[in-house]
Amino acid sequence: MPSPYLQVDHLTKSFGEHVLFEDISFGVAQGQRIGLIAKNGTGKSTLLDILAGVESYDSGSIVYRGGLHIGYLRQTPTFPSGKTIADLCPAHEEEALLHLMGITDMSLLADQLSGGQQKRVALAQVLVEKPDFLILDEPTNHLDLSTIEWLEGELSHSSSTLLMVTHDRYFLDRVCSVIMELDNNTVYTYEGNYSYYLAKRQERIDALNAEIARANNLYRTELDWMRRMPCARGHKARYRQEAFYELEKKAHQAIRDERVELRTQAGYIGNKIIELHDVSFSYIINKEKPYIKKEEAPLLSHFTYTFSRYEKLGIVGDNGTGKTTFLRLLLGELSPTSGTIEVGATVRFGYYSQQGIDVSGQKKVIDVVRDIADYIPMSDGSTLSASQLLQNFLFTPKKQYDYVHKLSGGERRRLYLCTVLMRNPNFLILDEPTNDLDILTLQILEEYLRSWKGCLIVVSHDRYFMDKMVDHLLVFDGTGAVRDFPGNYSQYREENTDKMTNKRTIGYQANRPAEKCVTKGEPSSDSQKPDKPRRMTFKERREFEQLDTDIAALEMEKKQLEEALCSGTLSVEALTAVSKRLPLLTTELDEKSMRWLELSELS
Repeated sequence: MPSPYLQVDHLTKSFGEHVLFEDISFGVAQGQRIGLIAKNGTGKSTLLDILAGVESYDSGSIVYRGGLHIGYLRQTPTFPSGKTIADLCPAHEEEALLHLMGITDMSLLADQLSGGQQKRVALAQVLVEKPDFLILDEPTNHLDLSTIEWLEGELSHSSSTLLMVTHDRYFLDRVCSVIMELDNNTVYTYEGNYSYYLAKRQERIDALNAEIARANNLYRTELDWMRRMPCARGHKARYRQEAFYELEKKAHQAIRDERVELRTQAGYIGNKIIELHDVSFSYIINKEKPYIKKEEAPLLSHFTYTFSRYEKLGIVGDNGTGKTTFLRLLLGELSPTSGTIEVGATVRFGYYSQQGIDVSGQKKVIDVVRDIADYIPMSDGSTLSASQLLQNFLFTPKKQYDYVHKLSGGERRRLYLCTVLMRNPNFLILDEPTNDLDILTLQILEEYLRSWKGCLIVVSHDRYFMDKMVDHLLVFDGTGAVRDFPGNYSQYREENTDKMTNKRTIGYQANRPAEKCVTKGEPSSDSQKPDKPRRMTFKERREFEQLDTDIAALEMEKKQLEEALCSGTLSVEALTAVSKRLPLLTTELDEKSMRWLELSELS
């Protein structure tokens, strides 16, 4: 039987009159990997802060096993001013982990990093300690897809006990073996992954609904008896009277089916949406010394694309490959280096950025919405007031008069979603829309977007959300080339596992010379005197045969290195060596694959 690591009994926490949770109890045993699920605003992050000793609590007890080493990743890490990454992560193993997660410049100031970079630094600090008990608050937020998949493998093979909050449903499914739900001041535990939890939660709700229905039927009978009961009854009547009051409490229960209602309408959109013609964009790197020749980093190179009506498009690529830059080009916030972008006259953008809502924390929630409109048209032809709309987004009348700075991270994101959709856009751009939103809200958002009559672009690290939402992907590789993939993210990853075929195809298409255009009626020198196709020389044939062997060996080595990284058993020296070898190996494999393709054209 696994030994207990943590026992929480009758824990209560409130902020003033607002009670986050009251009298909750649960335990964590050695080896469990637990995912904590709850609605926004119910105190998930506060609970983790309390367990980590960062936040105080009102009453109850928290008991850890003696000598337990605890690691905690906060939802929004903070670092001291003036400290570099090297100061905070001096160990070789931390540097190796950061290198794997895409951070190579250790001289950068930690407090000036982006949210995603700060998350990586904090994650490296926590993982390198190899704690017995790991507490993670939204570990996938701001990470790119490849880093999330690496972390997924790392945690799946880790021996640490795990308690985490995340909205990433694939991550929950593949990492967690226990789901713990905080609902209506009660903790429910499900011994299984996220898919198992969904089924069992519905069974629990159905059973509770049936129990309440039976109590209501009995309550009507007992209420009639209570009304007819003489005042001077004996002991049995008093006992039945007490039982009646208990029954009354149960009958008056209600399953709080608090669901965000998304009924805003998409504005009319014409036939011409957005057309990009031979668009290129580069940031100028060397701004400080203009007298030195400026170097440019191409993020988009000669890209041509035409958006169609009701298109649902996903954008993927590692951090820094130009995804957000592409969105800013569409919105007109940036101008292309060359080429043109034409936006249709009827296009009305709705942009949900990953930075979140930009309003004063001293403003009341209701005023944020009223600043945009007092009355909002819905998809069914009705009109809602600002207060009614906020109630659809689960802001109670009392909550609507709270100040914005009092909202939780998830509540702020929900308010932001409300302000974007209430403008009735017909071209939605969602940049990391799943950050901080609870899973129930995400499910409602997915249902709404699937039937939404407008164009949609999604940039998200949430693979489940991408699979549900998009019809095809634009894949950014960071060199300026963009690939249009006809499928969702899981299909893209499945195809990408066949490294040999996929990389040769992409490399060939990106480097293939443009075909010569001949005007009809003009004589062509090629047609007049066709050249015989060149055959491989003996030396090239020998090279071609050797490349087959080399590429197979390199792919095998890469697979072994990736498995070793995910095993969690490497020493500091071995981890450092592997992290340095892996990018060199990938480059060598790409070069040999490209050469193989060139020679294969001659065979």
